Amino acid sequence: MAKKLFSLIVVPHNKGKHKTITLTDKRVKILVGIFTFIFLVLTAFIIDYFTMNVTRKKFKELTEENTVQKQTITKYKVSFNKLKATLKDFESYARKINVMLGVESPEVLRELGVGGGGREPDQGISSQSYLQDRGLAHMNNVNQKAETIDKNLNSNMRILDQQSTKRAHTPSIWPTTGWLTSDFGMRDDPFTGKRTFHYGWDIAASYGNSIVTTADGIVAKTKNEKIGGNTIIISHGGGITTVYCHLSRFNVKPGQKVERSDVIGNVGQTGKAIGPHVHYEVRINGKAVNPFNYILEEE
Repeated sequence: MAKKLFSLIVVPHNKGKHKTITLTDKRVKILVGIFTFIFLVLTAFIIDYFTMNVTRKKFKELTEENTVQKQTITKYKVSFNKLKATLKDFESYARKINVMLGVESPEVLRELGVGGGGREPDQGISSQSYLQDRGLAHMNNVNQKAETIDKNLNSNMRILDQQSTKRAHTPSIWPTTGWLTSDFGMRDDPFTGKRTFHYGWDIAASYGNSIVTTADGIVAKTKNEKIGGNTIIISHGGGITTVYCHLSRFNVKPGQKVERSDVIGNVGQTGKAIGPHVHYEVRINGKAVNPFNYILEEE
């Protein structure tokens, strides 16, 4: 059987002779295969080139995004550390207040730890997720501590308010400027010479000297009696009352609110008295107690 032959005639544009190239069927197939291979390689190269361009672009975007995220994370870390430092200062402040108030610090104010049993990065969880879980755990701990400190400080403020109110209504100063001539307790009565119990302090002072209330309260009574002369009784709440006797005049009326150091009257010699002075008493639930225990300031 005769072989199939293919003739390729090359005709030049000039006057040169034409050329005839004769190819067998086998050679044609080889050439077609070579050209097909080259075409496929070029096509794959072009596709890969454009794919790599897209990939490079995405990689660049991811790199930039990662850089921005790192910067953001760094800022968050700085802010978080500042927050932790601030909370530590508040915690220390709260503990100092607790000590001042005589209140023990709650157990929850101690360092909050993260318990064991947590998963490690190689136990079915990625390192990134692990770090995120740890970050959230720290954030939750700090948030919990902040809430606890806030509650503790609010409680302390309530205690301070209560104590402040209590202090304001507790006698703590001298009722007038003078000198103590008769103390609380047993003494020789200046009129009879007999041993009797003296229920307050006698403070000698210049006639007309100002007499002040020793704590916040309400004027319960103003009266003139045989022994005490012009007398003022002030109720301070909590069963505490103070009594001021031998006044020359009143500067307050029953039912009037007064604050510590307000002038309520003047030193006199009314009633049973030898010389101008003020007889001062502190009573708890109606029982006289030593005023010395309620003097925090020296006049």
